[in-house]
Amino acid sequence: MQLTLAEANEIVAGAIAKAEELGIKINISVVDGGARLLAFARMDSARWAGRYGSEGKAIASVCFGRASGELAKRADTPIVKGIIAAEGGHAIPGLGAVPIIRDDVVDGACGVGGGTGEQDEDCARAGVARIGVEAAATTA
Repeated sequence: MQLTLAEANEIVAGAIAKAEELGIKINISVVDGGARLLAFARMDSARWAGRYGSEGKAIASVCFGRASGELAKRADTPIVKGIIAAEGGHAIPGLGAVPIIRDDVVDGACGVGGGTGEQDEDCARAGVARIGVEAAATTA
């Protein structure tokens, strides 16, 4: 199933709701299965640079089909470095994004930037849950 704009906007709303609960300001990027930006939002007063972090983490998550934080330990391995280079260098293998997997297919990912890595991932997971997808926490 292809990720829709309506679903991406629902993911953004869920991530914002979690950020408000945590008392933080975030940037949220939702990418499709091809790592192309589908939806983006920056909460009022969120740091502008978090935009790049949120999208980069979402790209990493969709490229590897796992939470971006799981890639942090492997970021310097030849395979991860090679895939990131081949992708164009936009992927960020750091805590804060989760994939959207339905029927064993990676349909996209949600990445968040602005809080701690753990807060970012909590917000991303809450966003993805809004469309009925359970995203596993990073096992780092």
